[in-house]
Amino acid sequence: MVPVLLSLSLSHLSLWAFGLVSVLVFLKLTRLLLRRQMLARAMDRFSGPPTHWLFGHALEIQQTGSLDKVVSWTHEFPYAHQLWVGQFLGFLNIYDPDYAKAVYSRGDPKAPDFYDFFLQWIGKGLLVLQGPKWFQHRKLLTPGFHYDVLKPYVALFAESTRVMLDKWEKKAREQKSFDIYSDVGHMALDSLMKCTFGKGTSGLNDRDNNYYLSVKELTLLMQQRIDSFQYHNDFIYFLTPHGRRFLRACQVAHDHTDQVIRERKAALQDEKERERIQSKRHLDFLDILLGARDEEGIKLSDEDLRAEVDTFMFEGHDTTTSAISWVLYCMSLYPEHQRRCREEIQEILGDRDTLKWDDLAEMTYLTMCIKESFRLYPPVPQVYRQLSQPVNFVDGRSLPEGSLISLHIYALHRNSTVWPDPEVFDPLRFSPENVAGRHSFAFIPFSAGPRNCIGQQFAMAEVKVVTALCLLRFEFAPDPSRLPIKMPQLVLRSKNGIHLHLKPLGPGSEK
Repeated sequence: MVPVLLSLSLSHLSLWAFGLVSVLVFLKLTRLLLRRQMLARAMDRFSGPPTHWLFGHALEIQQTGSLDKVVSWTHEFPYAHQLWVGQFLGFLNIYDPDYAKAVYSRGDPKAPDFYDFFLQWIGKGLLVLQGPKWFQHRKLLTPGFHYDVLKPYVALFAESTRVMLDKWEKKAREQKSFDIYSDVGHMALDSLMKCTFGKGTSGLNDRDNNYYLSVKELTLLMQQRIDSFQYHNDFIYFLTPHGRRFLRACQVAHDHTDQVIRERKAALQDEKERERIQSKRHLDFLDILLGARDEEGIKLSDEDLRAEVDTFMFEGHDTTTSAISWVLYCMSLYPEHQRRCREEIQEILGDRDTLKWDDLAEMTYLTMCIKESFRLYPPVPQVYRQLSQPVNFVDGRSLPEGSLISLHIYALHRNSTVWPDPEVFDPLRFSPENVAGRHSFAFIPFSAGPRNCIGQQFAMAEVKVVTALCLLRFEFAPDPSRLPIKMPQLVLRSKNGIHLHLKPLGPGSEK
């Protein structure tokens, strides 16, 4: 009798569970259909490329060459077009300066449909925050990027760069091209460890290398998740091998950050150590975060502290790795510009063999070359927003509140209506007279408006220092047999690396 009753109970429980799951699935599907209807209605005045009945434009986005595919669409659809990832997530993809200004001159939040994917990794830091808390964090972090804080970092950038260049001297002796991207990544991480955590000069240890590898994997997994609509649901995603890899990599990154913060907090408990830190010739980013207070004396919580450190480590490492690698690639392609930059740097330094902060402002031609590289190869090729209020565009079209926007920076920077001969590398596009006559939202490698990149001065300083020192030590040339294949992976990477030939310039080349 008891087994029969137990069997009936289990049978009823299974039916109830099935019914509950069916209702939840129905409600979720209904919600998705209603949202799709809202997004489609919002964009009904904008046309777009043909969509797949299930994948939308996702298949084309995932293909090699997807960046240039979007550029080809700019000729067919002026200003903007619909962009669908699957059938339920639709963006207005924009690549026109006036359209960019209409949205990005405001403070609309990041689109949670994509940026919520970051939460498991970097938490609620400045990248994904919105509203009053975003404003509070932005205000607390701004002193960390003041010129007086950045100036001493020049020596740290140079120190890490010279370690990389010594490694390249050995590789160059083999007279073969090699992939510079990984070495630049390690160098950028070493610099960031010094600037963020006050790390010494001993280089990266095993734990740091594991952190570097975890960040590399996280950016790959994140881009794959963004492009694959079947992974957009958290419950489904974290049941997959892909999702479990992501969680493991997150754990490595979190353990690294947590340990460094614990060590610094413990050190600050010791009075002598606290005095030593406070008397340092420069404060690192962690010092500034630990000492940050708002008007009411409230400091960052441990959760906020880790989120901001993880955010800075991701944005300050991965983006500069991309930026420096593509700048050196452009230098290799155009020897006349490479030579002119080298001569400018040598003239600025004279008999000195060290760079100073004030030298960076004098590197006018190098700066133009860096910006032209950023135009052609923006470190972050695409960013997203969700409208918190309606927006009206210059051509009379509009979008309602709640609509999703994709700003395709890569396509904007190659928009032929804005940039004549957009595929041509021409640093003079950034001469003072040419910049003066250009739309303020035509060139935005660090995004724009109130939510622009808080660390852009940090990034520019590092790119200048690293590029200058590289050009003083080596002559760069491309490998025609292994040209890079552009690939968006949160930042702009190359699918096959960036292979260059390096020719040492010999003793005294840094003077």
